[in-house]
Amino acid sequence: MGYLSVFDCCVLWHLYLPLISLIMNLRRYNIYFNTHTISGIIICAILYVIFFAGSFSFFKNEINAWQKNESDKGGTYRNLVFDHLLDSINQVKELKGRDIAFYMQHNGHASYVNIGASQDTIVANKAKLIAAQKTKGITKDSEAKGEKKKKRGRGRRGAEDSMYFSYDLATKKPSDYGDGYTMGEFLYRLHFLAPLNQIGINIGRPFGYTLAGLVSFIFLFALISGLMLHWDKIKSNFFVFRPGNKWKTVWTDMHTALGVIGFPYQFMYALTGIVLIVNSVLIIPFSKYLYDGKEDEVYAALGYNDNTKYTYLYEPLTTGFKMGNFLDKLEEKWPNSHMNRIFIKNYGDRSMHVVALYDANIDKNFAGSGRIVYRVADNKILFEKSAADNGTYLDYVKGFIYRLHLADFGGYPIKIIYFVLGIMGCFVIISGILIWLVARGKNNIPKRKRIFNFWAANVFMAACLTMFPVTAAAFIAVKLATKVDQPFVFHVYFYSWLALGIFYVIRRNIGKTNRETLLLGSILALAIPIVNGVKTGNWVWVSYRSGANDILLVDLLWLSIGIIGLLIFRKMLQSAKKENSSAKQVTSTEADSDIKKASPPKRTFALKNNSTTEV
Repeated sequence: MGYLSVFDCCVLWHLYLPLISLIMNLRRYNIYFNTHTISGIIICAILYVIFFAGSFSFFKNEINAWQKNESDKGGTYRNLVFDHLLDSINQVKELKGRDIAFYMQHNGHASYVNIGASQDTIVANKAKLIAAQKTKGITKDSEAKGEKKKKRGRGRRGAEDSMYFSYDLATKKPSDYGDGYTMGEFLYRLHFLAPLNQIGINIGRPFGYTLAGLVSFIFLFALISGLMLHWDKIKSNFFVFRPGNKWKTVWTDMHTALGVIGFPYQFMYALTGIVLIVNSVLIIPFSKYLYDGKEDEVYAALGYNDNTKYTYLYEPLTTGFKMGNFLDKLEEKWPNSHMNRIFIKNYGDRSMHVVALYDANIDKNFAGSGRIVYRVADNKILFEKSAADNGTYLDYVKGFIYRLHLADFGGYPIKIIYFVLGIMGCFVIISGILIWLVARGKNNIPKRKRIFNFWAANVFMAACLTMFPVTAAAFIAVKLATKVDQPFVFHVYFYSWLALGIFYVIRRNIGKTNRETLLLGSILALAIPIVNGVKTGNWVWVSYRSGANDILLVDLLWLSIGIIGLLIFRKMLQSAKKENSSAKQVTSTEADSDIKKASPPKRTFALKNNSTTEV
């Protein structure tokens, strides 16, 4: 056997090159396909919850105003209200030596107020004695009544020397966190799985936040692998949508088209979600090696809070201080900015300091932030950085991430666009589940695997699709209820979700699950504005005339969802009827052909029967 010439080698190379390229492309395709499918199926149900709840959380403030029937209308207040609030609290709990924090909410006139324990030993010991007496009295009363002591959730900590509550600066109404719970707060916290933190799974970090961050991380892999999977056909199939074909084709086109259209949005949300939710995990190495394990110092360096400790001097403050005057002067100095957080250190002591964090208005500076440190005793500013100045690198990174994730930079148009894109993400997830089920329901798949695949898809679809009618029903429940608090919202939402989900899982009919949840959710969505009008008299036209745009937006949002849902349901019924009629035609045609094959030919039958009439 002789050696091959250079010419022969070149010929063989050109012959085998397409085959090698095909094998390599097929291998890459399989890698992308398996990565995209497996990662998507693992997280699909949880990711649907995140997208669905997150889409509604863009309107958190509007939902809160709708539920309370109190339109914000750009609620205004005078900074003097801070002094009234501090005086009122001081009558209930002595504030001397305490750290007080005001965390402003996004609507601009409500704040979370956190009051820590006093550094003054006399005040602290007195508070401990009072708390012990109260606890002892409560325990005796509970034992006498045969009751168990209830655990306190997040909110006002009655048995501890601290307080945490919400306060509306415009209406001057305080509310406990649990008692003032709203659907807007619930959906906002549900979209990063905060309710799962209460189930008692101890992994060193809040379980719900960790799971949400893990899902976001896997979602990023699913997005990238999905883009690489469809990269060669993006140009040719981008505008392909065949709603008249069979359902598998419809789901495939929907999954591809909506997935590609919403890819930048979904990629942005996966990335910013990882940064915002898993920041505690990402911060651990920095806090361990650069800050000696002190995570609070890392968060302070990032500008999230101010944990600076000032030595308590046990000397009363002789300088008069008014919080309202201080904030008025600060607003005059920084006119195009708004308050973010206020920290008061060592209240009433000569070591008292005030730290104010401000953000620049979006239309003036996209990522500007200001900070001032003020020492009250000698009326001296220790540090000042204006919110109008050019932001630092950290300011721009934080501002960019928060603005993109919260959609608070363009008013209602941007929020509506984000909402639509979020719901599109839900359609992508649902269509992906259905494509996965159809692809793995073929006869060449072993029966036990087909059964498992069906039940997995059945559970996923029941858990996802029932979220629509449950959310609409919860809106109606909080509007009709006389008292709404955190346990009420949790019970109504999760129990109804569990009951409806189990019902459709047991029913084992994904098609009916899809149609019936859509119909039920659409009817309940249309009922929401009606219930609001009957209960409060705040009909759509009344909200429009009074300028209550936030309440009007929620009613119109649900009205639009209900109408679109009914139109889709009607289209689904028409498609189902066409498929049934075509299936009947095919069945009758096959039956006729079988009869013709089974019966003898007419010529043979005529030979056996002499009568021509029978022929």
